[in-house]
Amino acid sequence: MESVTGGALVVRTLQRAGVSTAFGINGAHVDSIYQAGLETGFRIVDVRHEMNAGHAAEGVARVTGDIGVAILTSGGGFTNVVTSISNAYMDRTPVVYIAGSGPLVQDEMNGLMAGIDQVAIATPITKFAHRVTRTEQIPRLLAQAIRIARSGPQGPVLIDIPSDVLRQSVDLEAVEEYRLSADGTGTASEATLDEIIAALRDARRPVVIAGKPFAAPDARAALHDFATSSCVPLLADYDGLGAIAGSKQYVGLMQSLVSPGEPERPDVVLMLGLRFGVLTAFGSGMLIPKTARIIQVDADARELGKLQDVHLAVQADPAATVAALAHRIKAAGTTIDHSAWVTTLSRQAAQRLSAVEADAETTSGEAIHPLHAVKAIAEAVPDGAVVVADGALTYCWLQETISLSPLSHFLCHGYFSSMGIGLGTAIGAKLAAGDKPAILVTGDGAVGYSLAEFDTMVRAGLPVVVIILNNRAWGATWHAQEIWYGRESVTNNGLDNGSYSGVARALGAEGVDVTSLDQVGPAIQAALATGRPTCIDVRVSLDPIPPEERVVMGGNPFGPLDSIPSVSQ
Repeated sequence: MESVTGGALVVRTLQRAGVSTAFGINGAHVDSIYQAGLETGFRIVDVRHEMNAGHAAEGVARVTGDIGVAILTSGGGFTNVVTSISNAYMDRTPVVYIAGSGPLVQDEMNGLMAGIDQVAIATPITKFAHRVTRTEQIPRLLAQAIRIARSGPQGPVLIDIPSDVLRQSVDLEAVEEYRLSADGTGTASEATLDEIIAALRDARRPVVIAGKPFAAPDARAALHDFATSSCVPLLADYDGLGAIAGSKQYVGLMQSLVSPGEPERPDVVLMLGLRFGVLTAFGSGMLIPKTARIIQVDADARELGKLQDVHLAVQADPAATVAALAHRIKAAGTTIDHSAWVTTLSRQAAQRLSAVEADAETTSGEAIHPLHAVKAIAEAVPDGAVVVADGALTYCWLQETISLSPLSHFLCHGYFSSMGIGLGTAIGAKLAAGDKPAILVTGDGAVGYSLAEFDTMVRAGLPVVVIILNNRAWGATWHAQEIWYGRESVTNNGLDNGSYSGVARALGAEGVDVTSLDQVGPAIQAALATGRPTCIDVRVSLDPIPPEERVVMGGNPFGPLDSIPSVSQ
């Protein structure tokens, strides 16, 4: 008779689910899992802060389209990851959080790292949260959590396991194994598919906007097949950008729909897993015209037509639906050709960049203009790279040029917009990406949350290239205070001290300082060639304000600064 601990049952279930690596910081409450991992070769990357264990698990999930796993000790270990859980919940990222807790035998005894209801805290920000109180039930309940995380709409789950339940041993023969996923996902009906095809065929200026559900290779292949058969231009939100890269119908980020002048606007918009909200300018019509016929496909019926009226609301899996659409178009021999419109929209996207570049030429300064920096970065990104963005101004600038990159994934803070996610996410993304390069572009404010993770990258052998756009300030809030209240009222936004490249070197990574534009590309190429974690500190100007920030502050993306209303207005 073979006996196994609760920790071993956790590892066995994760391995059955195809998980080979998790993230965490060891602690007595979860040490049984670590011991089981040591015995079986299950890898747990030990980070320097539990927040980044969660973000790294998010990074894995966002690159693979499948679950990432974070293992957390009780008390502060769990509460440190609440930001990541919230982030995963808002962005529908399938992360399994496994938290140890105080032993059952010490319930209500004021024990160490106990006394809070972790399940109650996690319930509002997860799809499923449950406490396991019997060791033999770990495989059943953990498998249930994994199924829920994987099912559409995807999202985070929490399994809370008391330390004595993890340490207890049970007879392996008495433990059952349980299903870890569904065999198929729902797609739209044949009548609905035909209605979508007819709308695309009859449209003059249709666009497809891809959301998050296309991280997995088969989903991406289906999307590209559909784009080829329908010849409709592809745009995306953050995580969807990598999914559309490589398609002949690729245009870029959906912000390309807002260009200077009088651009042609779409008349049919097919939204695939994209939710209304901040990414769509809150249904204002700025990005998705109110005059357009909108077809929204999403696994969650609650999101259909949430902020804008939609012509067709389809509750279905977006990836399965595009695969069915492509098959139906080809089977029917339907001819759809919007290649001229693809060219027009691509030209509008190029005109937008030209307008931003022209504006940059009017802004002088001793440091590198951030637009010039992000263009040099975009041009230096190698084929198939994973690019992570962190920091408000950093993302606003990078989105203007990132479509120039032949990347595979673009990961940024999404609906929760939490700063400081970058280093953790990049660690997970690099691990999931394997031999593909991983590049983090971050601001000096955002990177300060997690500088110690350079140590994690060194110990774990994860050669992430970290590029810091260093304007020595919390730039977005600096701009907001200056415009809304006046320069004399700017407060608590300066970050003048220290050397980020020096910190990286002190923790065993490489560190490089860049002060001129011609150094940016070569520094990135050299960093990628070393195969070591590297911090590239790029000194950029604070003064320029990117178009997206002007929109956030209530102005026009290409209008003068005085078009942004002050607080007094």
